[in-house]
Amino acid sequence: MRLAREMSSALLLLGMAPSALSPAAPLPSVERHGLLVTVGEVGSDRAALWVRGDGTTPVRLRYGSADDSTAVNETTVALAAARDHTGRTVLAPLAPGTRYRYEVSHDGVEARGTFAAAPARDADVPVRLLWSGDRGANNYCRDGEDGYAIFRAMARHQPDFVLFVGDTIYADQPCGTRPHLPGADYVARSLAEFHGKHRYNRADPALQAFFRTTGVFVIWDDHEVRNNFSGPTDPLMPTGLRAMLDYWPVEGPTDEPRRLYRSVRWGRHVEAFILDTRQYRSDNTAPDGPLKTMLGAAQREWLLDGLAASDATWKLVVTSVPLGIFTGGRHSDSWSSANLFGFARTSPSGYVHERDAILRFVRGQGLRNVVVVSGDVHHAEMIRHEPAPGFFVHELIAGPLAARRGYPRFLDRSLNSRSLASLGFTPNFGELVVDGSALRVGVFDASDTLRASLRLRARDATARR
Repeated sequence: MRLAREMSSALLLLGMAPSALSPAAPLPSVERHGLLVTVGEVGSDRAALWVRGDGTTPVRLRYGSADDSTAVNETTVALAAARDHTGRTVLAPLAPGTRYRYEVSHDGVEARGTFAAAPARDADVPVRLLWSGDRGANNYCRDGEDGYAIFRAMARHQPDFVLFVGDTIYADQPCGTRPHLPGADYVARSLAEFHGKHRYNRADPALQAFFRTTGVFVIWDDHEVRNNFSGPTDPLMPTGLRAMLDYWPVEGPTDEPRRLYRSVRWGRHVEAFILDTRQYRSDNTAPDGPLKTMLGAAQREWLLDGLAASDATWKLVVTSVPLGIFTGGRHSDSWSSANLFGFARTSPSGYVHERDAILRFVRGQGLRNVVVVSGDVHHAEMIRHEPAPGFFVHELIAGPLAARRGYPRFLDRSLNSRSLASLGFTPNFGELVVDGSALRVGVFDASDTLRASLRLRARDATARR
């Protein structure tokens, strides 16, 4: 009977696998979207503010402490036509742990918002963050009446910050046949079309309302370019990356301005290492081994050095693709090489060699409270991996926000994984509430109903249901 159930699950999963989608002809909508705002890359002393207007008139900005109306900074933000009328500026200096308010105005339109600066590195304060991904896929674009309603539920949690873990647009998919607002029913190939996809999704009123109350940290995944694309081998990657950087307030160091991987420190208890799993990866079709990489040598060294040096209670590794779940396709697009049933594929695939080297490093260094945060598989799940006897790493998965609804599947048996809780067939987002004693996880659906939860103790990170 067990084999029969597994075969039935496999056939159902195969039947739900996404098929190739034909491009549609219409170009991006050129309707006016008003004033769009996003605050991101928030630290203890600075933050980045991104804006977009319908023209090139500079945006006027005023900001200051929410508790002190007399201390106001004023400046303007230039908008660049070549960047789809977007612009950005740095808000600095900020006071650690302080909530700020801002006002922006452009061509007679005004917007207001708030965000919290990160607390000082040694501040013993709890942290609340949200994470999810996958928005705007075929048949799941902006609803004609409600838009992306899930962001209203997310806003009610009033997080310190949010992690958007990839697939912020579906550049490679038209909006499809379900009722939706027009403007993105095409497959993007040019910079203008990529810009149009980002603009369409960013202009959603529910998303804008949420983004005006919290700072955002974003990573990309495959659908910012096309399904399962492999780094520099894809000719559309430079265009997709440029549009991504035009529409998010992420800016790498001077010597590598297009770098997306970075770390976020939030007080004493959280340090998040945000990975770029696309820009540097070897081709998916290459056989796995020492020369195959998802991160590239420089990013991998940065991650290992950062984990070893971090004195944060909890060290979060944020990856757009999961450690140990089959994600479909002839060649694995995720870290795992598992097939549909969780067994290793007959031909080496995935990025297992690099994944396991990272896990061996964590074990060998005796690093505790390392937790992986991911998305991509269109369902939520809390997993305990035990790649070596007595060595546990927990992985927390959430999503989708607005995409095909998936469901739990067989886990990679090479990691000796156990599912602790899961949620399928519904949009969802995850919440982490972290302090010096524990990490509490909740998964919520679009109605803001708690559907799954987990508690991990600090030090030994033992799971409690």
